[in-house]
Amino acid sequence: MTGLVDIVREFLAAHQLLHRLFERHRRGVLRFDEVQALAGDTEASALFRLKERCHALFRAGKFDGGALFDLAVGSLFHEAMKLRENLYQLEVYAPKVEAARAQAKSGSEGLFEEFARILAASRVRLAEAFAECEALLEQTRRQFRGLLAARRGDGLVVRYLIENASLAEEVLDEPLDSFFARVHGSPVAAYALAARSYLDSGYFDEARRALGESLARDPSRADLRRAAAYADGMSEYLRGRYEDAVHHLEIWAAADPASDEERFREMAHAAVSRLPQLDESGETPDERAREQRTSLLERASALAKRLEAAEPALQRDGSAS
Repeated sequence: MTGLVDIVREFLAAHQLLHRLFERHRRGVLRFDEVQALAGDTEASALFRLKERCHALFRAGKFDGGALFDLAVGSLFHEAMKLRENLYQLEVYAPKVEAARAQAKSGSEGLFEEFARILAASRVRLAEAFAECEALLEQTRRQFRGLLAARRGDGLVVRYLIENASLAEEVLDEPLDSFFARVHGSPVAAYALAARSYLDSGYFDEARRALGESLARDPSRADLRRAAAYADGMSEYLRGRYEDAVHHLEIWAAADPASDEERFREMAHAAVSRLPQLDESGETPDERAREQRTSLLERASALAKRLEAAEPALQRDGSAS
């Protein structure tokens, strides 16, 4: 199912490709197959994919304010198709016409004059199509920025912008922190939104990085430090570093659980409850190792009970909201 993040990905790719084609055209080295990759009739074409995903999402009326962006993308695609067809005339047919002229017998002059008119018109239309594409791309880019602002709560989109910061900044024409400040109120809020999306998806390392970016900008946020402790704990658990996992999850659980963290509590509970099985090894531990393991399992058991006790409170908070 098409989502806004798919459209963001395709627009960033199409924007970059278009700018590259404009530059190659100005240098006189643009080739037809390069334009085909931009504006073809299949999924291999960047603008075709963008057009189809916009139609699927915005024409179904799922997002407010998307209809104008859909219209702009459709217009951009059709102008690029004109560009493609005229370039094809000049790159493919023009050399054939010249080769045929060299071998033609008398009586064909009228046909070659018509060919000449067609090719001259193609040169004019090609220049017009490039000018229209450049103007439309700028207007579409402005609509794109507005679309991101209107759908600012989409964590997947924020994640994608962060993961592709260099390209995103090129298209948005400003640093991400500046864009996030205007759209989300602050860069901290944007990175926190991305971190929550990563946590919901179980991408704990990515969440740690996003939370680190948030805390680097605002170290005073206790809620972000707590979320970072959860991300650290689950990440260490998946790496088999159970001592560190329990340590971080203890920090996370020490504060009162938020009403929207029931899924996190369930995942943390499942992790620490499995430690007795996961911690067993085939080797016979020495006395110190046995003591450390016993202590770890006792802490894991206590943490599991604490998380179980938090469940009714979480359910009450959730129903109250």
